[in-house]
Amino acid sequence: MSMKKYVALAGVAMLTLAGCAAPAADTAAPATSDIKICVYTHGDGGTFWSVAQKGAEQAAADLGVELDYQGANNDAAKQASTIEAGVAAGCDGIASSVPDAEALQGPMDAAKAAGIPTVTMNSGSSVFTKLGAFTHVGQDEVIAGQQAGLKFNAMGVKHVLCPIQEAGNVGLADRCAGLKQTFKGKAEEFNLDGGLADLTAATAKLQAALEADKTIDAIFALNADIAAKAAMPAAEAAGVSVKIGTVDMSPEALDAIEAGTMEFAIDQQQYAQGYMSVVLLYLNLTNGHELGGGQPVYTGPGFVTKDNVAKVKELVAAGSR
Repeated sequence: MSMKKYVALAGVAMLTLAGCAAPAADTAAPATSDIKICVYTHGDGGTFWSVAQKGAEQAAADLGVELDYQGANNDAAKQASTIEAGVAAGCDGIASSVPDAEALQGPMDAAKAAGIPTVTMNSGSSVFTKLGAFTHVGQDEVIAGQQAGLKFNAMGVKHVLCPIQEAGNVGLADRCAGLKQTFKGKAEEFNLDGGLADLTAATAKLQAALEADKTIDAIFALNADIAAKAAMPAAEAAGVSVKIGTVDMSPEALDAIEAGTMEFAIDQQQYAQGYMSVVLLYLNLTNGHELGGGQPVYTGPGFVTKDNVAKVKELVAAGSR
């Protein structure tokens, strides 16, 4: 990290919000303009990741640091090479989502060897310590699935389909695993690999599953586009009534919740994931903080239902949810 200039941290609002006393005015810290924080995700820039990126960009603007944000369009090899390039290009701190821990182990080890502090975000809550990160920012995916199972229990459904649209994504598998732990009926994983890339094909696969097994009375979608643009059309085409819940939000999913045709969306609050990842790295670089106490910093799960969807839609329109 460059040490060309020094600034006081007394005015940093995040320290106050965290309940920490701000350093005295003469405390030396690296100039924020010399800090480069890198956020490298597996995201595709869609409705979810564009909001996470906005959070990271806002944090960088608020703190006056340089930000390098790059997504990898769900390509683990590309994400790994992006991290490697970031280490070589002078990232002072790195935040990374972890859909595939094995693919990212080498690059994250390289960051640690270079003395670069890291946090994981979004996915990776169960492996962040193995990857050398001092904390994880996101929701625990197993807990999210557990809470969904309780929601479906309350609806009285008996057979929930849990379609996984990215094979090998540990976060998605954890959601289905959590569902199985609390749901009292039958919870069944369903292979929908590549579904986001071809929603028409995903709809056809789900329609076939619903027509083949009339006991399926609920779908736990792990992505809002899968929920609104595949699961809902599939149920309509199959001529069946199923309860649908999803992870994450989209305009279409929120409209469906407001209309009563979708039951809930789990909100992991991705804006906060992007924002807090930058803040946590900033505090580590400027003041030696390793927040989280060796545990994840949770941003969810929260639930969007018909009761609060109107307010959430306002925030979505503002670009922060």
